[in-house]
Amino acid sequence: MGISTNHTTFDGLSFKTFLENLASLLHEKPLSTPPCNDRTLLKARDPPSVAFPHHELVKFQDCETTTVFEATSEHLDFKIFKLSSEQIKKLKERASETSNGNVRVTGFNVVTALVWRCKALSVAAEEGEETNLERESTILYAVDIRGRLNPELPPSYTGNAVLTAYAKEKCKALLEEPFGRIVEMVGEGSKRITDEYARSAIDWGELYKGFPHGEVLVSSWWKLGFAEVEYPWGKPKYSCPVVYHRKDIVLLFPDIDGDSKGVYVLAALPSKEMSKFQHWFEDTLC
Repeated sequence: MGISTNHTTFDGLSFKTFLENLASLLHEKPLSTPPCNDRTLLKARDPPSVAFPHHELVKFQDCETTTVFEATSEHLDFKIFKLSSEQIKKLKERASETSNGNVRVTGFNVVTALVWRCKALSVAAEEGEETNLERESTILYAVDIRGRLNPELPPSYTGNAVLTAYAKEKCKALLEEPFGRIVEMVGEGSKRITDEYARSAIDWGELYKGFPHGEVLVSSWWKLGFAEVEYPWGKPKYSCPVVYHRKDIVLLFPDIDGDSKGVYVLAALPSKEMSKFQHWFEDTLC
C-alpha cells in the first residue's frame, strides 16, 4: 500500500493518527482518534514578532544554492548503514563519557550526531580537506512542538506541528571534538525550541515566506510506528519511505530484522562522497 501526502497536511505523528483512523473505518468501527484540524492554533501572531535569530531558515531571495529539499539530476549511490541496538548503546555510553550533562544522550541524538559528522567531513574531504575544514556545517531535523507550546496542542492535532531544529559548527570541530560534544550540539537544537522560540519561527515564516536550510537534514521514520497499525488483513510487514533522489536528506527507519532499538540509516550520495561518508561512519563507530 502506497500513500503520497503533503507535509502541510500531515506530519509523522498525525499521519500515524490518519492510518489508525483508516484502519478503524476498515474494521467498520468509529474513528480511533477524532482529529483536531484547527489550523488557527499555529497561526502567526498579529503583528508578527521575530525574537530569535533563526539560522535554520533562509529567505527565498537570500538562497543562491540548492536546498536540502531539491532533487538532483546527478548519479547517486544508495547505501543502507545498519546500527544494532548494541552499537547504539555503545555510542550513547561513549557520548555520556565526554558530555557535560546539559542535554539527554538519546538514541536519536547519537545517530544524528554520527550522520552529521560523516556528512560534513565527506563534503570537506571532497572539496579539499585543509581548506574546507574551516567551512561551517549545519544539520537540520524535525521537532514535534505539540507539547512545547503554551497552551499545548491537543495530542489529536492533525497537521504539520513540527519545526526544524538545527546545530552548526565548523568541520574542524566535528573532526576533532569528542563525540559527546557533537551529540550535545545536536541535543541543544531540540532544547532550543520553547514556546517563545516556536512562536518566533512561525512569525518568521509569516514575514519572510522562506524555508529550512542547511547542509544535511535527518528525516526520522525510526519510531513513528506506522507498521504497528492493524488493518483487517493484519499489520504491515514493514513501512518505510520510497527512495528519492535527494543527496542532502538522510533517512532513519526501523530495523527490518526485529531489533526494536536498532536503526537503518539510508544515504544517497555521489560515489566519491559516499566512499568518504562510509569511511567516517566506520571511523566514528571505532
